[in-house]
Amino acid sequence: MKILIIEDDQTLAKNLKRVLVKDGFAVDISSTWEDGLAQTEINEYDCVVLDINLPDGSGFDLLSSLRETENKTPVVIVTARGQVEDRIKGLNLGADDYVPKPVDSSELIARIRSVIRRNTQSPLPVLVISDLVVKPAEHVAAVSNCNLDLTAKEFAVLEYLAQHSGQIITRTMLMEHIWGSDFETFSNVIDVYIRNLRRKLEKHSKNNLIKTIRGKGYILGRYEK
Repeated sequence: MKILIIEDDQTLAKNLKRVLVKDGFAVDISSTWEDGLAQTEINEYDCVVLDINLPDGSGFDLLSSLRETENKTPVVIVTARGQVEDRIKGLNLGADDYVPKPVDSSELIARIRSVIRRNTQSPLPVLVISDLVVKPAEHVAAVSNCNLDLTAKEFAVLEYLAQHSGQIITRTMLMEHIWGSDFETFSNVIDVYIRNLRRKLEKHSKNNLIKTIRGKGYILGRYEK
């Protein structure tokens, strides 16, 4: 899942990014109203974490702009402005949650996951590919009824491949979705994660679940040329 943090406090933004990335999210950061709005126009996010006091405008106005353009991306406001009237205003403008600073990172992650679940048109589906079962809502993956011991990033890669079963997924697609915009195009990190996933899958399955399509990328499940 991909998150946009719009926050002018760089220390706070980087700390939030660190804990979110550790929990398996891809994270982009914007420090201004203008850049934040631009990012929402060119990227698809699962959630926006929004500060109200931005150097070039109000987060309330940014939220209003999003909703006026029918952008339904869940928004969690995280701000030092915790007065009741501010909370009411944010929620009335279309925020999905309002969290006063300082905020506990574990609580914030729980709230982000909650608003993403609530804003999904239907419950997150269980993904079944051959003898692999991926349950995004529970953050669980199993092969032949044996749960896989996956890191947060490994699960994120497997989930993304499972969501696009039968489709070729390029390294760039994986990097942008799992790691966000600040990635190194020629990094071998994807190869490492794919290799680890294959090793864990092959412990319980004889099927070649993840295939490499030379010069193109990876595919989970059956590939028809």
